[in-house]
Amino acid sequence: MEETEKVEIMHFDQEGYLEDGKELYTVGQRMKQFADDVCNEGFDRLYLLGVGGTWDEFLRMQYLMNKYADADHQVTLLHAAEFNVMGDKTMTEKSVVLTSSESGTTPEVLQALKTMKNKGVRIYAMTQADSPIGQVVGADRCVSMKNNHGSGGCEKGYYLADCFGLRILNHEGFFPDYDAFIEQTKNIWAAFLDIRKRFEPKAEEFAKKYALAPYTMFIGSGALWGETILFSMCILEEMQWKRTRYITSADFFHGTLELVEPGVPVVLFKGEDECRALDERVEKFLMSGRTGDTDITVIDTKEYAIPGLDEKFRTIVSSYIISLLTTDRLARHYEMVTKHNLKYRRYYHQFEY
Repeated sequence: MEETEKVEIMHFDQEGYLEDGKELYTVGQRMKQFADDVCNEGFDRLYLLGVGGTWDEFLRMQYLMNKYADADHQVTLLHAAEFNVMGDKTMTEKSVVLTSSESGTTPEVLQALKTMKNKGVRIYAMTQADSPIGQVVGADRCVSMKNNHGSGGCEKGYYLADCFGLRILNHEGFFPDYDAFIEQTKNIWAAFLDIRKRFEPKAEEFAKKYALAPYTMFIGSGALWGETILFSMCILEEMQWKRTRYITSADFFHGTLELVEPGVPVVLFKGEDECRALDERVEKFLMSGRTGDTDITVIDTKEYAIPGLDEKFRTIVSSYIISLLTTDRLARHYEMVTKHNLKYRRYYHQFEY
């Protein structure tokens, strides 16, 4: 599909998305500088801090950084709510934390950051600098997260996180191709727009067929596991009040396979890392006909080419792709079919609990 081909993308600001993409390169340079500062000043361990959707989003960063680094440079992902009651015995005043909050008000993250700040931990955040979380972190260590579901999925936030995390790996000698990655992804947003155009009719068809199903099963692994949870829990459960079951490809054969039967929609997110072998095992079972279930959908990021991107970077970008396909496009078409606004909540942030 030619980039110039005019294809309607429902409830999506194409021009705004490309403008954001241009700006992201500059914002990403600031994330790179944060990483340079961290490495120049020295640190003993890097932590990622999230809760709910941000924890899900950080799963792919933890996976990628630990994939490239050796045993002495592993990254720890902390759940803010658990940290607030359990703490972390390995964290010291020499540690560094990266967190994110679109609203800048997430109470569990705010509480955790105050504890960490009192301990002398250096904190960097993808959030609004004038928000409560931004004020704890300090404006000089904040950037806007750039996740706007009216103009994209989570891929913009993933890009900024990678500008930080991969740069740290670069300093440590584990990711020598950092500059090449940044150069090749500088204008990747036009390719992502084209992928949306290719997927749009599939998203519409899927939503019309399954958005009203009583419950749906989602399976993923590796770099895509965080997005599997995110789409199931944060989009469909929170924003659409739909019942879901999300399971890793690794665990699927240890219980959940018994729930597959005729009429149950099952969706497999097929990635491009070493866990693809696990996805293929699940796919083979689902397509074998043994369950009698014909409502099987496989979304394979490998089917979506990105011109000018080296094969060695596909694992990193695969989570960007699954996000724009699901958290963005599928979510919008679910909303259209269910007539349930993605912003509607019964309980979430509606009162104190």
